[in-house]
Order: sequence, then C-alpha cells, then structure tokens
Amino acid sequence: MTANPTVLFVCVHNAGRSQMAAGYLQHLAGDRIEVLSAGSEPKDRINPVAIDAMAEEGIDIAANTPKLLTVDAVRESDVVITMGCGDACPIFPGKRYEDWELDDPAGRGIDDVRRIRDDIRGRVESLIADLTP
Repeated sequence: MTANPTVLFVCVHNAGRSQMAAGYLQHLAGDRIEVLSAGSEPKDRINPVAIDAMAEEGIDIAANTPKLLTVDAVRESDVVITMGCGDACPIFPGKRYEDWELDDPAGRGIDDVRRIRDDIRGRVESLIADLTP
C-alpha cells in the first residue's frame, strides 16, 4: 500500500451507504486516507435521510453527488469496500476487497438510517485502525 492508502466505497446507487461511509472516513481519518465512493447505478442525488443522519454526527454530505463506478476508480484504490453491488465491481489482483452487508437506507425512516449509520461508523473506525499506524 502507498503512504496514504486509497479506499473506494461502492454501493448500487452511491446515495446512502457508500456516501455515509465516505463521509465518516474523511471526517475520522483526515488526510491519512484518500476516500472515493461510487455506484454501479448512481442516483441523481444523495438520500435526504442519509444527509440528515450524518448531519446529526456533524458531518455534511449534502454537497456530494453520486458518481458512476469506473474501472479507473477501482484500479486507483488499495481497498475496495462493496455494499450490496454484487458482481458489478471489477476485480484486480493485489487489491483488498471487503463486502459489508448493510441494509439499504433507501425508503427508510430516520431511526432505521441511524442504525445503519452507526453500523457504518463502527466498521469505518475498524478500517482506520487497520490501515493507519
């Protein structure tokens, strides 16, 4: 891995789970880890309930926009974390892949999204501990 590892979070719509994970990683790791996120079928905007749930944590993801997953994004990453996007993510030898089984926050209320958010935070904290000295 490079001095600053790059982590790519991938979910289907890049509007909820991957955006919350990217928000936490940027907030908690600062400049120690490069953060990317993308979706196999991106929506046109971030899930407003996910924006609200992250705002409760003092993290603003409202200005983010969903991005289409590209082969280049995977190639540039040291760690690729998928969240329910199935086989849409290209596989490159030598990369670390993890699949985080998380409920999709789409169409859910704030209480459900908070639970998903808190689960993501715990996973991101473990990831940071694993990737940084």
